[in-house]
Amino acid sequence: MLEKLSHIIVTNFPFLRGKKLLIAISGGIDSVVLTQLFATLKFDISLAHCNFNLRETESDLDEEFVKKLAKKLDIICFSTSFKTKKIAQEKKESTQVAARNLRYHWFQEISKAHHFDYILTGHHADDRLETFLINLTRGSGLDGFTGIPAINGNIIRPLLQFSREEILHFAKESNISWREDQSNTATQYLRNKIRHKILPILKEINPSMLTTFSKTLENLQESAQIITDRIEETSQHVVLKENGISKFKVAEILELSNPKAYLFQLLKAYNFTEFKDVYNLLHAQSGKHVLSRTHVLLKDRNFLILSERDFSSATDVKFQILANTHEIKNPIHLKLEEVTEQCIPNKKSMYVSKESLTFPLIVRKWENGDYFYPTGMQGKKKLSKYFKDEKLSLLEKQDQWLLCNANNTIIWVLGLRKDARYISNAPALKQLKITIQ
Repeated sequence: MLEKLSHIIVTNFPFLRGKKLLIAISGGIDSVVLTQLFATLKFDISLAHCNFNLRETESDLDEEFVKKLAKKLDIICFSTSFKTKKIAQEKKESTQVAARNLRYHWFQEISKAHHFDYILTGHHADDRLETFLINLTRGSGLDGFTGIPAINGNIIRPLLQFSREEILHFAKESNISWREDQSNTATQYLRNKIRHKILPILKEINPSMLTTFSKTLENLQESAQIITDRIEETSQHVVLKENGISKFKVAEILELSNPKAYLFQLLKAYNFTEFKDVYNLLHAQSGKHVLSRTHVLLKDRNFLILSERDFSSATDVKFQILANTHEIKNPIHLKLEEVTEQCIPNKKSMYVSKESLTFPLIVRKWENGDYFYPTGMQGKKKLSKYFKDEKLSLLEKQDQWLLCNANNTIIWVLGLRKDARYISNAPALKQLKITIQ
């Protein structure tokens, strides 16, 4: 059995040799077998254990077991403790979701701090089938049915080809001790219910269930690759990239054979959950938008515009420029300098009479009721009307910064239009040149 496990790992993961590896270990049979196996093969490993404090003294005994194992194998062990139930309540997550997020976040922190190349987990073939069935009960796209990946960034799962039964056989054959988590028998958890009630029936119907399932996953993964290739090809025709913003051509998407399916595939990486609302944007009026926790998708005339959410763009966020300041870099990079001669100004520069300025100057976002006196125009104009005439999208309006005098009057819609009241006709020695860097 050792020879079989060793051969498959060395053959399938040759790139792990010579790398610095962090093994996520709970004390359960799968992670302990993974640790013993890689120690036997003389890989460079360390251990990482999370105490979630969910099983009273049992959680502490798990931690003690892992530390003793690390000492026995003469390897480093990192450990941490979480008040998981409290954190889950604060974040309004299930205990299982909170625990998962906590451990993976911590694993990545350890990996970065100590320069580990890969993080190894003990997931096996039964885990992959359980995850498939969980996703089936919840309703999932193709990604949810392609199983737990063996390689996902720096996360490696070397035991995915092996069943729980094979791992148990190896542990007994090799006299390996491990900790039993009694909560794994509790069927109030969905995964345990599937593990103890559904999988035995499926294996009774088909004793080769895991082998059959492995072939099914392979077929699904091949189909998923075809979709990926098609989406990459389609995106070249329907997506424009401009200054970090993606613009999706509405007309071209509507001409596709299944616009909803294509839109899902194009946007699935951006954390949108209400895809019915996303699809409805194709037919919505300009200005309508849908938010995910990380991005905003805006309907703007003939495009859906995707950009990252800017949580610093609240209208009450203001930055001051004090007298004698020569440069600021936040929220926008500006250089201020006294000049003795005036060059031809452009969109990136403005000459202002110092006598017209009252410090501190203010850099802020636009607010309802804002107006200014645009250069080249007669009289004043509401900023909202100016934005509309310039055909700025909602996102562009949200991203726009203003340079204002201390009394809050607009000096410059930065990078767009200056206020005629502040254009300098003063002698050279009384001019301040303001430049966007």
